[in-house]
Amino acid sequence: MILHLSTWPEIEAQLTRSRTIVIPIGSTEQHGPTGLLGTDWLCSEIIAHRAHAEDSGILVGPTFNVGMAQHHLGFPGSISLRPSTMMLVLRDWVSSLSMHGFETIYFLNGHGGNIPTIEAAFSEIYAEASYAKRRAGVTLMLRNWWQFPGVDELAHRQFPTGHGSHAQPSEIAITQAAYPESIKVAPCDPPIAPSGPIREAIDFRARHPDGRMGSDPLQATPAHGEALIALAAKGLVAEIEALAAGADQA
Repeated sequence: MILHLSTWPEIEAQLTRSRTIVIPIGSTEQHGPTGLLGTDWLCSEIIAHRAHAEDSGILVGPTFNVGMAQHHLGFPGSISLRPSTMMLVLRDWVSSLSMHGFETIYFLNGHGGNIPTIEAAFSEIYAEASYAKRRAGVTLMLRNWWQFPGVDELAHRQFPTGHGSHAQPSEIAITQAAYPESIKVAPCDPPIAPSGPIREAIDFRARHPDGRMGSDPLQATPAHGEALIALAAKGLVAEIEALAAGADQA
């Protein structure tokens, strides 16, 4: 099921079958000359929706599509939340879902820059319960889509050079597979961008003038993306099934 395409009675009925929900989460930020601004959240959403298509028992929530991306604000179109703001928003999402009876909230992440903030938000939520001398009543999980078995290895086989760390051909290939009408073509000079540290927006733009970090996104094709989507979705289905089996045994 897709939460925002369902009615409240349907979600109420779903809660009698499963108390797990998958939330795609990412960022709206520049991805070099050829990458879509929504790349990070699109990758998570595409994979989550493919997993749902393969297993209709998986409930997918609305996508959390603006994350912590302050270092990309030197590029037009990028939008960022402060870490403190994002933590508060995550807490409210979790509070809303747990109030309805969801017990496992599984965030499928597509942006590395979100990881520290998401983990800090989880710690705050658990700490709030601890100080109140009560159980949190919810299990919070974070998984990056490239962490599923074999996915990162496949990406590096597809792109043995120029995979890099931002505006990667793997993530751009995923969006190409799902949105072929939005494939962009632009020069990338040099073909493989330099790497470097991540600090504030002005420094990032000066070090990485076209937005790439160590990557050659022109290698991306929809076929590459389809293979990555299929493998990642398989991993997500397997993990949700394992969680369900664990709940049955508890």
